[in-house]
Amino acid sequence: MNESLLRELVPAVIGVLVRRGADFAAAEDAVQDALVEAVRGWPEESSPSSSSGGPIRDPKGWLVTVAWRKFLDAARADTSRRRREELARAEPVPGPGGAVDDTLQLYFLCAHPSLTPASAVALTLRAVGGLTTRQIARAYLVPEATMAQRISRAKRTVSGVRFDQPGDVATVLRVLYLVFNEGYSGDVDLAAEAIRLTRRLAAKTDHEEVAGLLALMLLHHARRPARTGPDGRLVPLAEQDRSLWNTHLITEGVAVLQAALARDRLGEFQAQAAIAALHGDARSVEETDWVQIVEWYDELVRLTDSPVARLNRAVAVGEADGPRAGLAALAGLDPSLPRHAAVEAYLHERDGDPVTAARLYALAARSAPNIPERDHLTRQAARLNAWLRG
Repeated sequence: MNESLLRELVPAVIGVLVRRGADFAAAEDAVQDALVEAVRGWPEESSPSSSSGGPIRDPKGWLVTVAWRKFLDAARADTSRRRREELARAEPVPGPGGAVDDTLQLYFLCAHPSLTPASAVALTLRAVGGLTTRQIARAYLVPEATMAQRISRAKRTVSGVRFDQPGDVATVLRVLYLVFNEGYSGDVDLAAEAIRLTRRLAAKTDHEEVAGLLALMLLHHARRPARTGPDGRLVPLAEQDRSLWNTHLITEGVAVLQAALARDRLGEFQAQAAIAALHGDARSVEETDWVQIVEWYDELVRLTDSPVARLNRAVAVGEADGPRAGLAALAGLDPSLPRHAAVEAYLHERDGDPVTAARLYALAARSAPNIPERDHLTRQAARLNAWLRG
């Protein structure tokens, strides 16, 4: 039994059941039940899709058959005799799962605007990614019962949405980016899962921003081996051992980005990927083309007017034109922005003001979004305070 193959088939199998008349929530439950049956005992000697013995020749057909029967079992328990008879008569004979691929529609449904970001992420990981509720709960460090309730509420929310209703690619991309930014926790590598799902989306739709997000993920993921030291400490970009970067992912990411940019329809993920590509192209921090990075941040700010983009731009300006220019770029931003104090501390340190920098590093540590970042900022403050005392 190939678990990765089963997960790849989940969206298409859900789509088949929906087209046969099952509502989305019931179809998703039935497919999950079929996956459990597959895990318990994937047939090796014979197959419902084959009249002769031997391994399964059509895994999708097998899953469709089992999932449809699971759906019928549930329907028979919950509906009237007349409805049961109609469904029983409609049961198809075992065979190929059908040629229609509803994967793209499933992406749209799971990222429907009516869902909260957390619900959309959970539903996408389960219905599109094929993860179990337990895996998703462990990845997000919440009780399994809590995640099950979240997924159930999400399915109820979209239960009235037509399966063939046009979707919003931008919303799907934001959901996938949220998954990617969770990184790794539990027994699921969410960054790798996000890349897998984005690759699949790129294969289903010809959209330059899908390519832009895929390129961004690949370029960031390429630096992952260098982001933490042997002791688990956070290693900032300027101090990373670039020989640890995955050059194959960088090469692929740049190629995907170049193809997207050639279409001349710039979007925010392409702009972010271009910045990541410039970092990936630099063999050392000294060779980084900060002037061009500032230009790409200008494009990103124009596209999004994002305060976070402006904050990151201030860092780039500080590298390209000096810390005073960076502090000037920072001056108009809200100090309550996440990581504002950390950026300000870094620029003050580069400007030769360790007293202010130490105070701001300590302030930034108290509001750090995670433990590795908090510990890093605490060490920065301690380093400067030790130097000042010495």
